[in-house]
Amino acid sequence: MKKRLFTPGPISVPEEVLLEMAKPIIHHRTPEFLAIAEETFKSLKYFFQTENDVLILASSGTGAMEAAVVNTISPGDSAVVISAGKFGERFAELVKTYGGNVILHEPGWGNPADIKLIEKTLNENPSIKAVFATLVETSTGTIYDIESIGNTVARHPNAIFIVDAISGLGAVPCYTDKWGIDILVSGSQKALSLPPGLAFVSVSPKAWKRIEDTKTPRYYYDLRKYRKAATKFDFPYTMAVSLVIGLRKSLQIIQQETLEVLWERHRKRAEAVRNAAAAMGLSIFSRAPSDAVTAILLPEGIDGEKLCSEMRKSFGMSVAGGQDALRGKVVRISHFGWQDEFDTIAVLSALEVMLKRFGYPVNNGIGVKAAISVLFG
Repeated sequence: MKKRLFTPGPISVPEEVLLEMAKPIIHHRTPEFLAIAEETFKSLKYFFQTENDVLILASSGTGAMEAAVVNTISPGDSAVVISAGKFGERFAELVKTYGGNVILHEPGWGNPADIKLIEKTLNENPSIKAVFATLVETSTGTIYDIESIGNTVARHPNAIFIVDAISGLGAVPCYTDKWGIDILVSGSQKALSLPPGLAFVSVSPKAWKRIEDTKTPRYYYDLRKYRKAATKFDFPYTMAVSLVIGLRKSLQIIQQETLEVLWERHRKRAEAVRNAAAAMGLSIFSRAPSDAVTAILLPEGIDGEKLCSEMRKSFGMSVAGGQDALRGKVVRISHFGWQDEFDTIAVLSALEVMLKRFGYPVNNGIGVKAAISVLFG
């Protein structure tokens, strides 16, 4: 049975990237590898839409999130955390872990952030050191207005703006420099179409000053070490060589086709899935749905965990269920990775069949027909 991944990470990896990573391993301190690293560092700036430093860590995306916290928050510092899902909660947990004082902005799962309330919080608390936000909240399929939040934070010179773009970068427009993002973190297993294992951190001059002033002890995630090594296109510790080689190939593909084309591909897949869900009589959970991953509310009486399990067993298709309060209530379909229009049609067809098996009266092909009208005009 052919396996198809529609989970929001890991994702299907293009064959040409897999072939690059399958080549014989090379030593990470040789001129050959450093030349690969040099090209990769430079290409990441295009992917991040930044002139700032972009650093590479051998970790999951959560490692980059921890690096963003431990390098900028000293014990006792106050920070605003926009938390409207599982990964917003993670930033709050990390700030608390390192002794920070968290001021939560909780608009509710699936809801957009209240920009005016964030502005009010910053005005009333001039000692706030950072604002933490999420570009795309994976648990709810919600996109946030990072540009407006960035403009708000920029009016407060004492605060830096830190964004988790692990599930959004490359899938939706994100302009690190234009939007005033001081630290942007991402991971390899999303729109970059790579296996898990690499994380990335872009750092602005304003953030570097904060990093130098931060008192929190750090070792592996001390970004100053990565910056020093990166001046020679090197790494302070042993790097995931094969993943970096694959990353170079992935970035070459993205630059050749352009980010705009990549964003449009994600947009069409997401619109097709949203239209299909509506045609099947289903609702999208988020009030601000993203083009990275779509969370579809399931009918009453259908267990999303069982549905996801049966789709995997019967059709080899892995989609994601809900997390925490959404467990069993939604199915999440990602638009990342090595997918094409026919993959989108296939997963929607499988969802129709499975919904009918679970007792939901859906007409065969109704969702697929709605998707085709988007994908093929």
